[in-house]
Amino acid sequence: MKKLLLAACAIAMCASVYAQDKKDKKDAAPAQTPVVQEAPAEKATWPVPVALNSTKNIDVVGIRFTLPYGDSEHVTGFDLGLFGRCRYFEGFQLNLVRNDVKDILAGVQIGLYNSAGRADLCGVQIGLWNEVGSISGVQVGLVNLAESVYGLQVGVINRTETAYGFQVGGVNAIRDSQMPFLPLVNIGLDQFARY
Repeated sequence: MKKLLLAACAIAMCASVYAQDKKDKKDAAPAQTPVVQEAPAEKATWPVPVALNSTKNIDVVGIRFTLPYGDSEHVTGFDLGLFGRCRYFEGFQLNLVRNDVKDILAGVQIGLYNSAGRADLCGVQIGLWNEVGSISGVQVGLVNLAESVYGLQVGVINRTETAYGFQVGGVNAIRDSQMPFLPLVNIGLDQFARY
C-alpha cells in the first residue's frame, strides 16, 4: 500500500510540473500574429553523463565519445575519440586527430593538433601541433604557438609574443623579449622587465 501511495505521489508531482511548464509556455506566447522563424535548438536542462558524437545543445559532465566527431558547448570530464570540439572544457581531452576548445581550457589536451582560446587556469597540450591564445602551463610538441605563455614550451619550434617562463627546443622565439630568438633554451622574464 505504501509503495502504491508513493508511486501515485510521484506521478502527481510529474503531472503537476508538466502542467505548470505547459501553462508557462502558453502564458509567454505573444498575443500578436506569430512571425515564422526558425526555432532555436533547445538546450537540455541537465548535463548528461555520457554522450556520443555531436551533442551541440547538451552540456556533458562525465564522458563524451567523439567517433568520428563531437561538438558541444561545455564538457567537464573525459573527451575521447577522433575530433572533439567545444567552447568550454575542464578535464582530459584525448582525440587522435584534433582537440579544439574555442574559449577556455582547464585541463589536458593530447592529440595530433590541439588548439584552445585560453588555458589560463591550468593547461597542458601534448601533440604534434599545439596552439593557444594564452596558457598558464605546458606545451609539448613539434610546434608550439601561443600569444602569451606563463610556463614551459618544449618542442622543435616554440613561438610566443610574451612569456614568463622557459622554452626548450631547436627554434625558440619570444617576440617581445630583449632576446627574441635563441636556439636550445630561451627564458622569458617580460613581467620583471616591465617593473
